Amino acid sequence: MTTITISHPSKSQQAAITQEPAWVRWILIGIALAFLTLFLFVPLVSVFYEALKKGVDVYFAAITEPDALAAIKLTLTATAIAVPLNLVFGVAAAWAITKFEFRGKNVLITLIDLPFSVSPVVAGLIYVLVFGLQGWLGPWLAEHDLKVIFAVPGIVLATIFVTVPFIARELIPLMQAQGTEEEEAAVVLGANGWQTLWNITLPNIKWGLLYGIILCNARAMGEFGAVSVVSGHIRGSTNTLPLHVEILYNEYNFAAAFAVASLLALLALITLAIKTFVESKVTQQKHTTKLKENNHEH
Repeated sequence: MTTITISHPSKSQQAAITQEPAWVRWILIGIALAFLTLFLFVPLVSVFYEALKKGVDVYFAAITEPDALAAIKLTLTATAIAVPLNLVFGVAAAWAITKFEFRGKNVLITLIDLPFSVSPVVAGLIYVLVFGLQGWLGPWLAEHDLKVIFAVPGIVLATIFVTVPFIARELIPLMQAQGTEEEEAAVVLGANGWQTLWNITLPNIKWGLLYGIILCNARAMGEFGAVSVVSGHIRGSTNTLPLHVEILYNEYNFAAAFAVASLLALLALITLAIKTFVESKVTQQKHTTKLKENNHEH
């Protein structure tokens, strides 16, 4: 029998493998900075420049006029409903997938990923086919004087659909890495399911949970495709902020369009700052979990 000896590379060899020459690193950094400048920084600066080009008075007039305030209110309303519902679903789905074995687990995971693979416009059309006047439930809804499509409920449903995966998909790998040892110990000590969830599971996933909420919130506020299909574009009634920007731009009211767009850009920057902070906490939490796993193995 032939014995194969595998030698591990030394630290100097590892450094040589993972480090490129200085000129290669500078070229790669330069390409990355040029790309970010052209496709991110310049458009972002231009949004705020165009928004404020005609003065602060025009800017505040654009974001405080009735249609803009209605769009802001509707965006916040849809987000305030969609995010908590996805929070409950995400925690429940991640808990079930990572802590239990049951028939149909792979189907559940596939369904969670479905909004990632389906175009938002197609998702909106599906709701129209189900809840529209000519849809499956349309006659029944009309008979009972209930409106889903071209009304707030349709916008909320579309927002929920496109944001379903974010919290669950953030929690599942984190909870899988943490394992079930602490929950099993809590059950052995007499804790019931709710006590285990509140005192063991949620504290262990708090930063990952917050990270998922931030991503879900950002997508909910910026969603365009699915909401555009089900809204009907009724000014002052069913227009969210992205739809209001589109209408203003199509009317050649560029100053107002960029003013409202700057609100979305500002929300994105705030979200990015919070996301960066939480991401560092999530990385720290995952590192701590990995250390616990290594200590447990030894």
